[in-house]
Amino acid sequence: MKANELPITNFLQAPNVQFVIPVYQRNYDWTNNECKELLNDVISVEKHNRGTHFIGSIVFIHEGAYSTSEVKELVIIDGQQRLTTINILYVALFRFANENNMQNEADMLLNMFLTNQYVKHESSKLKLKQTDTNSLAFKAIMNGTENEFNHYSNVIENFNYFKSIIVKDNFNTILNGLKRLIFVEISLERGKDDPQRIFESLNSTGLDLSQSDLIRNYILMDLDPKNQNKVFEQIWNPIEDNARDLIKQKSVVSDYIRDYLTLRNKKIPNKNKVYVEFKKLFNEKDETYTQELENIKSLSVHYKKFINPSSVQDHNIRRELEYISRLEINVAFPFLLQVFEDAENGLISINELIEVLKLVQSYTWRRFVVGLPTNALNKIFMTLYSEVDTEEYYNSIALALIKKRGSAKFPTDEDLKTALKDKDLYNIQSKNRNYMFELLENFNNREYVNTSNENITIEHIFPQTPNEDWNKVITPDDYFMFKEKYINTIANLTLSGNNGALSNKSFNDKKDMNRKGAEQGYNFSRLWLNDYLKTIDSWNIVNYNNRFDLIFNRFLKIWEYPDVAIPVSENTEEQNLFNSESPTHKKLEYFIFENTKVEEEVIAQMYFYVIEKLYEKNAQLLLEAKDIFKITRNALDFRAPQELQSGYFIESNIDSNSKFSTLKKLLPLFELEDELLIKYADNDSVGGAIPNRFSVRRAFWKQLLPLIVDTNLFANVNPTKDHWISSGAGISGLGYTFVVTGKYARIELGITSSSKEQNKKYFKRLLSNKESIENNFGDKLEWEELANYKMSRIKYEMSDVNLFDKNDWEKMNRFLITYLPKFEKALQPAIKTLK
Repeated sequence: MKANELPITNFLQAPNVQFVIPVYQRNYDWTNNECKELLNDVISVEKHNRGTHFIGSIVFIHEGAYSTSEVKELVIIDGQQRLTTINILYVALFRFANENNMQNEADMLLNMFLTNQYVKHESSKLKLKQTDTNSLAFKAIMNGTENEFNHYSNVIENFNYFKSIIVKDNFNTILNGLKRLIFVEISLERGKDDPQRIFESLNSTGLDLSQSDLIRNYILMDLDPKNQNKVFEQIWNPIEDNARDLIKQKSVVSDYIRDYLTLRNKKIPNKNKVYVEFKKLFNEKDETYTQELENIKSLSVHYKKFINPSSVQDHNIRRELEYISRLEINVAFPFLLQVFEDAENGLISINELIEVLKLVQSYTWRRFVVGLPTNALNKIFMTLYSEVDTEEYYNSIALALIKKRGSAKFPTDEDLKTALKDKDLYNIQSKNRNYMFELLENFNNREYVNTSNENITIEHIFPQTPNEDWNKVITPDDYFMFKEKYINTIANLTLSGNNGALSNKSFNDKKDMNRKGAEQGYNFSRLWLNDYLKTIDSWNIVNYNNRFDLIFNRFLKIWEYPDVAIPVSENTEEQNLFNSESPTHKKLEYFIFENTKVEEEVIAQMYFYVIEKLYEKNAQLLLEAKDIFKITRNALDFRAPQELQSGYFIESNIDSNSKFSTLKKLLPLFELEDELLIKYADNDSVGGAIPNRFSVRRAFWKQLLPLIVDTNLFANVNPTKDHWISSGAGISGLGYTFVVTGKYARIELGITSSSKEQNKKYFKRLLSNKESIENNFGDKLEWEELANYKMSRIKYEMSDVNLFDKNDWEKMNRFLITYLPKFEKALQPAIKTLK
């Protein structure tokens, strides 16, 4: 690496040099604001004769593979925003000179700073070589055709800004000011310098580049030019297109990758650490990494639906996603990514998907009405997909939510009724208020009412500033209750197209008003919310309560509480450590510490994990907590020393209660009292409870796996709570799977890469060998292309067996153990030809 300080003009006017902005660089996104600041600096340094003005560094690498025989191409690693802007300024100066009969100046600017005068190939002419639309926009301002450019471009916007500023009086000032700009030129050598590492250090603050910019550079920077363009076009461009808010015209790639990592790791990355977590996950750029990039692209298709619901074709799904978008339930996106992927693979129907979307709304809206904290939702949706049982998809999600307690609870009908009676639902955010009234009004309505119509407004039945008539028609007690307690509650609110006319008038005036035949009163309204008001003659507390009951019952039908019973054997729930039951004779299912979910049965392992994390967070604070517990570097200080990764030892020979007691003392020191949640494993033996489906499955796999001896498939697979287990088939996206349910046992080859097109191609190539495959297997197989879904599969199945009847286990074992080796042997030769 070589670094030199020199004037920017010396750098730009070097002959037969082309500055290449590679595809992995972020878009050119400087606006008029940054351009104004730069131009002010240029003019100021010349006007005040300040010598020079430093503009930072430009990092480039001379890439031999890029070079032609005509020009030396310098690939810009850092500094492209400044370099591009200065080039645009030079174009504006050139155009001004050209249009104002300043031919010498125009020729000098064109041939010294903007083009390589004597090269033959057109592609080598421009000194600045950009990508995609920036390249076209730059050529447009060079050729004077920017008015014909049909797309928005910062290149053209900034050119027009410079063009508007440059006049004869400041032309030379700007030209001379540019000569005073100096920068640090950092030249890298391929093979000797690591451009990615240098790039990271230059942008270590994370301020100049977004997290998605850093990720894009990491993915693309070390590829050769051919693969760089291929991955950019086939992987990154689709991700950027999908993760773009079309209304705000804003990229949300960083948010998408954060949600993807949350789903992948069951851990919510800090917004400023998304790149770090991504890089940590994909430190090795192997075949798994390539497949994961495809998966990220595939899931981004669903993300587009979340942030742009209008792009969804199915009306019912679009409507529910619009509601979720309006309520800004973005915390559910990591969970919904996999739910939508399951729908695309045919694991759930469209109707089930819609039910899940409604469930998400019911859960979050009830919590809003009751007033539960929204910050609890991050952790809930972070781990919710791990509770999904694909055999009972909706019910398993509903069950997981209604088992939540404390700040994570799913408010019951009684919780909702108590809160709804008194809650101010008028002075809430308009998005929430409009959502509530739209769903209330349109539930089961044959004719949809557009409640967001500007002519329809919220009306207080008992007015905010009642006229004198109200004192005469209701009792003082009712008047007081309305005025002080119920004025902004749901039962005193309705919708009206004549709010201004009804104003603060008495109830009967509001009901019967028909001035000039305009039918302003409730009696003439077609809205459901006004139906009850037509039937009563006065607005008092009795009628208020009756209307509340009507609305509340409608609430319960719209935002339903799941009709799912909690099995006796599934009565455990997530608990904060400080509120948890005694750990004696208990195992964990998992624990969550600081937004990271860890599947762990042994309490001691959780204890060691948390101690290690506390050390990483603040070693001094932990080491000085000597009155709470002992930690040293000497193993001999302990009866049963447990070495931590940090090289310290702690005592492991203490019971679970003592471990909990120690953590309860340590966590407050670090202000982490709310950051450790535990979930005990269901104890099926207590009280003679019937074993739940998860424990039955785990028990089945536990006894089956050691019996598989004639193949290496599943050799490194552990028992799970799921009704399936999988093992790789040697090609990314293909896997052998055992499936067991209450109805059948199955062996299948799943073709489940992230690309539907690739899956169908694989399936058809295997299908072309159907006869030889089935001859080798010794029986007919079921070939399911599943044309409407992403996945395809080939399967062999035995019906009339029940996983939950232990008497069938031996038959199921024999089937799976006998036919798996035959299945693999028949298919593997054909699979190898797919590579």
